Order: sequence, then C-alpha cells, then structure tokens
Amino acid sequence: MSHSLNTAKAKPDTILVVDDSPDNVLLVQSILEEEGYHIEVAEEGESAIKKVLATPPQLILLDVMMPGMDGFEVTERIRQEEDLPFIPILLITAYDQPSVAKGLDSGADDFIRKPVELEELLARVRSLLRLKHSVDERDEIARQRADFVSRLTHDLRTPLVAADRMLNLFQQGALGELSAPMQEAVATMERSNRNLLDMVNTLLEVYRFEAGRKVLNFSPVDVKEIIDEVIQELNPLAEEKGLSLTLEDHLEANQPTTVEGDRLELRRVFTNLVGNAIKFTDEGGVTVRMQPRQETETPQLIIEVEDTGPGVSPEEQKTLFERFRKGKHQNSGSGLGLHLSQRILESHHGNIALDSEVGKGSCFTVTLPLTQN
Repeated sequence: MSHSLNTAKAKPDTILVVDDSPDNVLLVQSILEEEGYHIEVAEEGESAIKKVLATPPQLILLDVMMPGMDGFEVTERIRQEEDLPFIPILLITAYDQPSVAKGLDSGADDFIRKPVELEELLARVRSLLRLKHSVDERDEIARQRADFVSRLTHDLRTPLVAADRMLNLFQQGALGELSAPMQEAVATMERSNRNLLDMVNTLLEVYRFEAGRKVLNFSPVDVKEIIDEVIQELNPLAEEKGLSLTLEDHLEANQPTTVEGDRLELRRVFTNLVGNAIKFTDEGGVTVRMQPRQETETPQLIIEVEDTGPGVSPEEQKTLFERFRKGKHQNSGSGLGLHLSQRILESHHGNIALDSEVGKGSCFTVTLPLTQN
C-alpha cells in the first residue's frame, strides 16, 4: 500500500537587503533570487525599520555605511523592538572599516566584507537562516508546551474542585453520618485532594508568568499588613505542631512599609514562605523579621523568614528556585512554590535569597523597594 507524501513547496524565506547603492542591491538581489529567496529592498535605515516592523523578514542584509542612520544604529533600533521575533542580521562592511566588533556589539549576528564573494555570501545566508529556523522551532515548541500545560491544568482543576466540595459535604455529615474510620479516610482524601489542587493552581500560575500572560494589578500595598494577616492565618498550623510563630518588628516609629505591587501575589509569596517554614520544621519555631534598609539609593524593606528546621544543603541551594526542583525533606512538595515566589518578586523589582546550614535551619530574605513619597 503506497503512502502519499506532502510535496507542497515551502514558502521561500524573505531577505531584506538594506543598501543605498543601487549597484550593490542589484548584485546581491540577483544572487539571492537565483537561489530561490524572496527579496525586499530598502535604501536607508528608517524605511528598513518600517518594513521590518510591518512584515518581519527571515534575514536582514545590512550595509554599514549609509547616509543618515548607519547600519549600527539600524541594528540597535531593531534589537530594541521586544515584540519582534528573532531576525538574524548580516552586516556588509568595507575592508577598511574597523567595524566588526562594533557591529556585533550592536546586535548583529555575522558580517561579510566588500567586495562580496558569491560563495561566501550564500554560505553565510544559509548559516543564519538555519539559525533563524532553529530558534523559531524552539520558540514554537516552548509555546505549544506552555499552551498544553495551561489547558491541562485548567482541565484538571474542574474535577479536583468538584471532588473537594463533595469531600467537604461528607465531612459535614450532609450525606449521612460517617463512622470514625470513614471520617479518618475522608479527611485523608480531602488533604490529598487539596494538596493536588494547590499544586495544579501553582503550576498554572507559573506558566502564566512564563508565557507572559499574567496580569498584575499594581497599587500601593502595606507589606506589614500582609505579614500580620499571614501570621494570623497560619498560626494555628504552627500551634498544631507545637511550634512558635513570632513577628520581630525592627521598624522605626512611623516607618513606611508600603510598596507598589499586586497585593494578592505578594500575599501568595509570604504565605508560601511561612507555610513552608512551618511544614519543614518539627521543633522550635518560625520567626518573621521586618526591617528597613536605608543605605541603598532606593529605600528597601527587608523581610526575613527564619526557621529551626533541618536546613538545606549547599548542593540543593544551587537549584532550589528552579522549577520542579524538590528538596530532599520528606515533606517536600512539587518544587514550584519557591520558583513562583521568585518570579513574583522579580516582577516587583525585588528579590529573594536563602541562607541555610544543615541541621541549623534556614532563613529566606525578601527585599522589596519601598514606595517613595
């Protein structure tokens, strides 16, 4: 049985040739069109940029020396356009111009010297187009993966939420009285289902950030207020384990604790840090400290979450904030929470760091820029 193959010819790559010399353009155009490429032409920098923004080509051949805007400036302007896909830029420069380093520093990917030799030009064009297609393929795979995970997590949430509600009804006795062993079994199922739902929600948030689909609602936020809420909410968990949960306020009188941020996301960060500290600590306690840092150009707020848990080894610390990097502790989760916390803080122009020693506990330090009056 024979199988038909798709032999439809792929659309030819478009190459934008930018040169103010008609003779140079004609030469390069004839060489490349003979190889089956589609050629667009621009005589100077401004028109080249307009063409790139309107219809991005697969490759740009750019003469360095042009009147008005030279090739370096055109390259820099194109690289500043964050919404553009990756477009390789091949600079064409004269032998007497010491401009190769400057061109590469401005964002070009390769260069070729005049007078242009046929075989060298074609070889460099093929090489850069291979690079372009490789990057495009990688980006498309990443986009499809992110879309798949996003759709999958959305689909997973529905049955998990439904199961959570049904298990709550069982626990409340709405579907009849449960025996003691059944109550214990349902409680275990409810905890497991809740952990899975939390993991799915966190995974969805991570991919929203990484796909650039996360919308943050920034407004003035009082961090001390958030910390107080988190401690009040999680204190019962600490008491359950016989741990202390305390707040050490090292702020000066009337010290501002307001940052420009998304309140919900910042609360997520501190809930995760304090919750983890409680989960991983079996004896002792968790201390949250707040203090200002004034010696920097922009006043900052420092929040430390310190525990008396098992600590984190130097090897684990190197990858702790990466996705799906679980700790070795028996209670370690999916490895997504710290990665998400880091992404949230980066979006607030803040950062997070860890100081830990095995057997002596861990201290996570969050730094956020304070709102300036």
